[in-house]
This record gives sequence, C-alpha cells and structure tokens, in this order.
Amino acid sequence: MVKTYKEAGVDIDAEGESIRSLVSQLTYRREGLGASRDIPGSFTGLIDFGDYYLSLCTDSTGTKMIVASALEKWDTVGIDCIAMSANDMICVGAEPLAFVDYFAVERYDKEVARQIGVGLNEGAKLANLSLVGGEFATLPEVVRGFDLAGTCLGYVKKDKMVSGSNITVGDSIVGLASSGIHSNGLTLARKLVSGAGIGLSDTPHELDRTIGEELLEPTKIYVREILDAVKEFSIKGMANITGGGLRNLIRMKDSVQYTVTDPMEPQPVFGFLQQLGGIEDEEMYQTYNMGLGYALVCGSDDADSTVESIGRSTPAKVIGVVEEGTGVTAPTLDLRYDKY
Repeated sequence: MVKTYKEAGVDIDAEGESIRSLVSQLTYRREGLGASRDIPGSFTGLIDFGDYYLSLCTDSTGTKMIVASALEKWDTVGIDCIAMSANDMICVGAEPLAFVDYFAVERYDKEVARQIGVGLNEGAKLANLSLVGGEFATLPEVVRGFDLAGTCLGYVKKDKMVSGSNITVGDSIVGLASSGIHSNGLTLARKLVSGAGIGLSDTPHELDRTIGEELLEPTKIYVREILDAVKEFSIKGMANITGGGLRNLIRMKDSVQYTVTDPMEPQPVFGFLQQLGGIEDEEMYQTYNMGLGYALVCGSDDADSTVESIGRSTPAKVIGVVEEGTGVTAPTLDLRYDKY
C-alpha cells in the first residue's frame, strides 16, 4: 500500500520544480495600467489598476471529481472549485468579485451539468461573487470523465493589501478550522481506501458516515469572515492551507519561523486515513490540512479579538507564534519543514 503522496503519483517537490521551470520563462511584463505586482509566495496574481490591484487566480477541483463520479453525486464539487480560488484570493485581502468556470467533459450528460451548476451557484453565494460566464468543452480524446476548473477576479485597494512583509517576531498565528479534507490529497486518499479493499459507500467504525461522503465534504469558503477581520483588525499575513499542508505558512514570509504550539484538532477522516496506510505525521501534515483550513498572522494584542470575531462563524484559535529563524515547526508533533 502507498504511504506517501509521492508514491500515489503526486510529488510536491517535483511539482514545485516544474512550476519554477515554467515561471522562469515568463519574463514579459506589461508596463503601466495592467502591470503585474510580484509578491514572493503569493497565493494570487495582482495587476496594477490605478488605486487598486486586481486579483486573478485559477484552480481546479482536482481528483475529487473522480470520487463524485464514482458516487454519481456532483452537486457539491462546484463549491470546491470556487473555494480553491476564492480562498487563495483573500490571502492578500482582496475581495472576490466574479468567477468563470471551465467544464471539460468526455461526453454530454445533462444531469451532471445540472448538478455542477447547483454547486457553482452555492459556491458563488458563499463567496459573494458573480458567475459571469465560462466554457463548456467536449474533449473525448483528451478528457476521461469530467474536469472542472475556474478563474476568480477580485480587487483590493493598494494601501489595504496584506503582503506579509510586516510580520515580526512575537506575532500570533491564528488558525481557522477546515471542513475536512477539502480538495487536496484526494489521490493519496483514494488509493489508500481502494488498496485496503474499502468501498466509497462503506462506513468504517471510525467514522459516522461513508468514506465517499467524507471525501466529498465541500471545501470551507472563508471569504466573509476573513474580509470582515481584515477590515476590523491589523492582519499582517494569511495562508490558505491546501496542498503542502503546514508548509504553506512559509509562503507568508520566509525570513521568520512559524512555531505551531497548539495545532487544530484533525477531523476523524485524517486519523482513519493515517491508520489505514500507516502514514507518518510528517507526510500527513505536508499533504493534508489536518483540521487547519486557513491561517493568519496578527499582532499578539489583536489575537484574542480576532479569534472571537472569526469564531462567530468558524471555529478558530491561536495556534502558535512567530519566532526568529526560518521554516515552520510543530514541537508537540516533532515536525519541522524548512521550505514550502
């Protein structure tokens, strides 16, 4: 049985090298209106637009679509599609405005299309954005089954942008609970389950619902609570905890150390998958969110108030502190990651 994301077919480090190889060729820069603003480690692209930056980011639902197709239940994956981009966008304090989707299919299926629309509409409500169009592509020689992706547009006033540059030693790290596995690490999860001879419709005694229902739990969208927090408090940096797990914290600012002293409690699905494959904590916390869906850094004086404000709608708590050094460490778990 596979024990790592790499063995399942997804090598995070190799993916990073491929991204750097691609980006190294993207040398052209427009000048003036529409010029890009580069922020190391940023979760979203920024474009100069006068007193504002426009924000653009794109992502897909990933192999969660395979689970949806196996269960013939596609009415929530649209939420995941929007969440993946909208949650990235708010990391700089940008407000999502609009979204376009790209739905590629091997063959036509009116019911699948209807259910995809249900999820996209719900995701739009949760992220408070407009669905302004998209593309429906039939690609029988390219796509097996379905693929769902999309691009989000937003904006942030330049003097309100959250860049992470003013994060300092002594700041607090606030964690927001995830809703479960979200849309990362599904390749490993599926192979662990199938390798153990467990069906997606089975309900293991460790869980109170089927494996399929656990894996299809929609990604939590943090737009409303985060934008409210940015308006009310001095938020210095933010990270969407997706692929890479705790390593995402380093993207906020890489010249300090993020010490996670009180990790969020992982949902039972993570413990089930870990036990199923005998997977080490180091692998789990760099593949899955492990209960931590989103993180932000603020001054220690603002930490309790920030937690109280966000906690009205999403479980949140102070999970650690910024210290001298680099990387991210979780002492209670005996974990350390030196790079994203």
